[in-house]
Amino acid sequence: MSDDALAEYRRKRDFAATPEPSGEPAPAPAADSTTASDEPAGRFVVQQHDATRLHWDLRLEAEGVLWSWALPRCLPWDPQRNNLAVHTEDHPLEYLTFEGDIPSGTYGAGHMFVWDHGTYDLLERADGKVVVDLHGQRVQGRYALFRTGAERDWMIHRMDPPADPERRWPPEFVPPMLARPGEPQEGDEWAWEVRMSGLRVMTTLLAGAVLIHGADGTDLSERFIDVRRIGRASGSTEAVVDGLIVGEPHHLERRMTTASMSARRAAESAPVKLMLFDLVWLDGHPRWDDPWDERRKELEALELEGPAWSTVTAHRGDGPALVAAAGQHELTGLVGKRRDAPYRPGKTSPDWIDVRLP
Repeated sequence: MSDDALAEYRRKRDFAATPEPSGEPAPAPAADSTTASDEPAGRFVVQQHDATRLHWDLRLEAEGVLWSWALPRCLPWDPQRNNLAVHTEDHPLEYLTFEGDIPSGTYGAGHMFVWDHGTYDLLERADGKVVVDLHGQRVQGRYALFRTGAERDWMIHRMDPPADPERRWPPEFVPPMLARPGEPQEGDEWAWEVRMSGLRVMTTLLAGAVLIHGADGTDLSERFIDVRRIGRASGSTEAVVDGLIVGEPHHLERRMTTASMSARRAAESAPVKLMLFDLVWLDGHPRWDDPWDERRKELEALELEGPAWSTVTAHRGDGPALVAAAGQHELTGLVGKRRDAPYRPGKTSPDWIDVRLP
């Protein structure tokens, strides 16, 4: 066995093809001890890695290298839930600041950037267990990493209460708010969106995982695998967003009737797009009691624009003038929303009006 702790790291990579650092040879790790409470603080980094599957790489500086784990669902904020942690090869110290694009066709291909960094205290190290106290910009707290089976099979557990004691998981399903038929309204207290036809959906984003529910609560996730790639754009965000899946009518029909085993083929031949227009949950807290203006700002701040998803443009101002302009562009109508109004799940509200053009 090589005495170079980075031998496996180098074996997997062609440094003529990847911008990753090769690192200097590092000594082999020392034998495990039952406690390491007297260890000095080290550095750590969490990198968001948009590889074959979106994940987060946790790396701890120790013994001249970076101990590394891949976290498919990021670090858990809830001590009641453990997240998978796949133990990977040690990485060189230069990886503490590495960001960039690993080329297609090479090991770990995809975009990588520093999601968080800081220092940590090593509180315990035993066979198959590491306990650390992280002091990062995003993450602070005590975490235990523990092996559950083979060498690569680990989990990560948050040991102390959530940093935000009021944080909760989003509901399994939030029924959408509905608009009533109405006439265009004057005044700046209204905002207007182009009226579209499509499939009303509520999309739940869970740190890379994505669930799509129809207006009646039916799980449609497997029918829209292309739309679910929005999870790569939303990263570690937890949110519930309201929107429409739009496309040619025959494309939508095919997507709703195709068998799940042919969903990938349908995604290629019957393209659709998720159009987002409201945000009702964000990072552990409901937003439905907030006014539309605040929810809209938070939705726009997520910057959800991609090949199969986009954020609907909203116009603040005079409804009749916008209706006249919509008629000139042969649009079917507008949807008006009071800018100071809350979101009422499952309710038909006078605060949203559906203006149809002849």
